[in-house]
Amino acid sequence: MTEIWRLSTAALAAAIRAREISARDAATAALARLDAVNPAINAVVAHHPEDVLAQADAVDAAIRHGENPGILAGVPVTVKVNVDQIGFANTNGTRLQAQNFPTQNSPVIDNFRKSGAVILGRTNTPAFSLRWFTSNLVHGATKNPRNPALTPGGSSGGAAASLVAGIGHIAHGTDIAGSIRYPAYACGVHGLRPTLGRVPAYNQGPERAIGPQLSAVSGPLARSIADLRLGLAALSGPDPRDPWHVPAPLQGPPYPRRAALILRPGGMAIAPEVEAALRDCANRLSQSGWQFEELPDIPCIQEAADLQARLWVGSSFAPWDDLVAQDGDPGAAAVIAAIKSRITLSPADPDRALMRRAAILREYLALLTQYPVLLIPVSGELPFADNLDLQDPNRVWDAQLTQVGLALTGLPALSISTGLIGATPVGVQLVASRYREDICLQAAEAIEAFGTPASPVDPA
Repeated sequence: MTEIWRLSTAALAAAIRAREISARDAATAALARLDAVNPAINAVVAHHPEDVLAQADAVDAAIRHGENPGILAGVPVTVKVNVDQIGFANTNGTRLQAQNFPTQNSPVIDNFRKSGAVILGRTNTPAFSLRWFTSNLVHGATKNPRNPALTPGGSSGGAAASLVAGIGHIAHGTDIAGSIRYPAYACGVHGLRPTLGRVPAYNQGPERAIGPQLSAVSGPLARSIADLRLGLAALSGPDPRDPWHVPAPLQGPPYPRRAALILRPGGMAIAPEVEAALRDCANRLSQSGWQFEELPDIPCIQEAADLQARLWVGSSFAPWDDLVAQDGDPGAAAVIAAIKSRITLSPADPDRALMRRAAILREYLALLTQYPVLLIPVSGELPFADNLDLQDPNRVWDAQLTQVGLALTGLPALSISTGLIGATPVGVQLVASRYREDICLQAAEAIEAFGTPASPVDPA
């Protein structure tokens, strides 16, 4: 019999609803898997086993009473340590927030629980969720279960690492510049950055600056596209605390199955293995009945990345300099230094960036009317050696162009893992129009049908 922690989300939820497996059994199996493999990878940095079992017991009781347990009935999931959850510190990977205990849950927590999910634990992130690598001075470093010499990605590195190691069936992540898409790419799973407003988000504390409000989103990571679809549905429930939330349907109107392949957006350099993966996926789509055309570029991606960095940081580096100095994390300091080397800020930057954001998004919406899916690199390189940004930050930044630039638009983007080169994952990125995650998911299912890396795996 397949071990419970290996089951797909859909299969496990169905078995729990049918009372073939109890939610407590699923929770017990998940806790045992966490105990077995987490010490080697440090992906989950906080959990309360007694609370996990209590959540599971509540699901079992609801089923016994004939109540609808939700689409994720009893399925163990993880959440990132940068969202508010009663009973846990929202550290965001920084010592400055080590005692930041909220008095209410984030919509992410509430929506998972409304769906019947059992929240297993909280996953690691770099300090301030700033890097494409995952380590901090509060919780330590997370290792990539497929290959510990590689980054697990960031900032949702703990989410992706836990998932590929079989700790939980769906993982929550956040993405302001690739923080869902890159960990999925680096660990060989799938990650969806939803449209701005699709998944409601809120943390207690001061209001965020306008840049993060317009570009930071929460979304799911999963081992299959079907599970990714369920994760998105669960997280998308309405919540009045997020004024950006839009109750858009999860399924949109019919569309022509046309895709555009863009190998080198913005002229970025790409590794031969990345190009091979992109051409392979274009061929997979073609064999599935999609038409595709190769285009030379996508709109203004270099400018979009520059504007995104300006909106992300704000009108001055001074607050970041102060926070990073107080925390002392070398990775966070390296990121801020790298951004400083690339841009000079002025108080007028946010206004100019918002004006250009509208114009750039208009160009993307027109392109996506003609080609409902764009097929582009996740990164210009295969997953980096761990902590490469401490030695060569500009190389890292240049390779991540599409992750940073697309965040400016608020469009949905899906990172799908397509293969392994030895122990190194590779994959591609799919982009669709606003609130058309369904198109990304349908194209990803066509690609997935031809094979993706096996998971879960035991840590290497």
